[in-house]
Amino acid sequence: MLAKIELGQQMAAEIEQSPDVFSKRVSCTVDLEGQLDDLLAIYTIARGSSDAAANILSYELMRELQLPVTSLPPSVFSLGTGVCLDRSACLLISQSGASEDLVKSAHGARSRGAKVVALTNQPGSAVQEAADICVPINAGPELAVPATKTVIGSIAAGMAILAAQSPDYAAICKKAAAEFANIAGRQHPQYETIVNGLIRSQHIYVIGRDTGLGAAQEVALKLKECCALHAEAYSASEVLHGPLQLVTKPLTVLLLDTGLETTTKSLDRAEDRFRASGAKVFRISPLDVGVPTLSPAASAAILLYLAYPIVRQVALALGLDPDTPHTLSKVTNTL
Repeated sequence: MLAKIELGQQMAAEIEQSPDVFSKRVSCTVDLEGQLDDLLAIYTIARGSSDAAANILSYELMRELQLPVTSLPPSVFSLGTGVCLDRSACLLISQSGASEDLVKSAHGARSRGAKVVALTNQPGSAVQEAADICVPINAGPELAVPATKTVIGSIAAGMAILAAQSPDYAAICKKAAAEFANIAGRQHPQYETIVNGLIRSQHIYVIGRDTGLGAAQEVALKLKECCALHAEAYSASEVLHGPLQLVTKPLTVLLLDTGLETTTKSLDRAEDRFRASGAKVFRISPLDVGVPTLSPAASAAILLYLAYPIVRQVALALGLDPDTPHTLSKVTNTL
């Protein structure tokens, strides 16, 4: 008789591997051979969870390199003829390296003058072959459809690129690697409370700021794809405009706090407004598991590590298998 496979087992195993993936990848040097010197701008190209990782890295790159960083839609290249990218770099993130629109984006960006840096988890992929530089995520096989360890690994790979550009940032990476390794196997202290709150939710806002916004986008996506829950991500600065009105209906708010001093007041203000309006509010931070202030990108990666098990348990409680959401596949081909 075949052994019964526990629902969500693959996702659980891959979340468990994430601290090791992060620590090893962020500590591994990247040889850029001077190809990213003298840039005027950096662009990111990605979809889904990879785009959330790109958002996290964009804030970190802007802060450290003092260069503008923004996202380009793949359709600029897959459906159009591209844009001028002289003296720029394109950071293209694709776990599988197989999506047709990203392969076309890599070719198109290079043809329009960009240096293309691919972050991918699949050696020898089409995206890798089309890029100037490949920085492998080195997360190992990821069998669950929802990406977890490869998202955290993508953040680490982007940080390793920064370390190659700045010796001071290399020390930041070393500290982040040590702290991430220290929390392996830890759960957020409010794990059960947050799970129970999300199970009973109809509408969920996931809110962050700076790198926390990319983390919020990723958690909201996971709640949709794993749990079939209506979840939306917002910046703490934007949510107090029109989106605040949804608090007139039953609303749960999950605040992702990286601990960055400059964003604390904004998150505090959002929390106060939502609580005063009757929303159910939860807030998680690396500080909750004893992690001191790290670089904002590393803190965002830790927030994902704390949030992924919560999402998985919510899915299981709702009778869903987070390993294989029935409408999704591991590689999504779009144009």
